[in-house]
Amino acid sequence: MITDKALLPQRITLEGQRVTLVPLTLEHADDLWAGTQDPALWDYLFDGPYTDRAAFDASIVRKSSGNDPLFYAILDRASGKALGHASYMRIEPAHKCIEVGSILYSPALQRTAAATETMYLMARYVFEELGYRRYEWKCNALNEPSRRAALRLGFTFEGVFRQHMIVKGMNRDTAWFSMLDSEWPSRKAAFEQWLAPSNFDASGKQLRSLTDFR
Repeated sequence: MITDKALLPQRITLEGQRVTLVPLTLEHADDLWAGTQDPALWDYLFDGPYTDRAAFDASIVRKSSGNDPLFYAILDRASGKALGHASYMRIEPAHKCIEVGSILYSPALQRTAAATETMYLMARYVFEELGYRRYEWKCNALNEPSRRAALRLGFTFEGVFRQHMIVKGMNRDTAWFSMLDSEWPSRKAAFEQWLAPSNFDASGKQLRSLTDFR
């Protein structure tokens, strides 16, 4: 019988080799504004795109003030610049279930080892420090890059909820993915082997894919 609850995520710092995750604040707005001007980056998000800086700043203030979703800025360790944001959302400590979402990666972060490390750090915090048993990834069913990313990261596809939401005035079918606490040890091992410096050549190209390690 499960009687305990998971813990709520906190505004803490998550340190990696390539990125540092910190609570999102308005201080990150300059970097995020500069790095997310491509309207296509916002196609499947709940907000944006933004053409007005004041409106963008107001969105950062809203995101930084909430607890669910709880947003983190993704900082490049070398430069200190914010390259994107991600959040924990739909947080249910009693059911020990939590979702990662509202992921915004600038082009400088997309398809990089730093992006993968970001998801590793967030999953590790959820399973190892907060005690969740189910970690969810949901996306617009039309968002093929997000669906591929979920599978690559070790989430399991569970199906599509038809007309699950209305987003930006449009019906959204939602693809559901999950990772369980029983699966985390093998997922963690794959992440850490893939992220190891020995898996990259001198130009930074991977030698083996993440799925190879699973």
